Amino acid sequence: MAEKVRKSEEEWRRELTPEQYQILREKGTERAFTGKHADAKDSGMYRCAGCGAELFSSDTKFDSGTGWPSFYAPAGEGAVETEDDRSWLMRRTEVLCASCGGHLGHVFEDGPNPTGLRYCINSCALELEPDEDPAPEA
Repeated sequence: MAEKVRKSEEEWRRELTPEQYQILREKGTERAFTGKHADAKDSGMYRCAGCGAELFSSDTKFDSGTGWPSFYAPAGEGAVETEDDRSWLMRRTEVLCASCGGHLGHVFEDGPNPTGLRYCINSCALELEPDEDPAPEA
């Protein structure tokens, strides 16, 4: 596994937008149906907006109807970590970037096959790296 990204809160504040900082570093949540990736159909790799680590492939993205980008699996083993979240008088499972510890969203057990999981992720915690277009045939 890659070395953990460690930065001071001052560095994070300088490098992230206020909304990204609020979500990634302060465990906030964007309003449903407002994020740029909620309805996106583009193919590529979704990376952490904080550190650039690969998190989710568009191949695992699905329309959950919740208003947030949803995926049924992370990009690879060790891409994300989870923690028990008991805030808001609920019990949920928080999803964190394994590289920088940034808050991404939550995972629920109501997703599609093959995993049955729904990783419900804040759009502003993600940056989409589009697939490269294949070279035109000569």
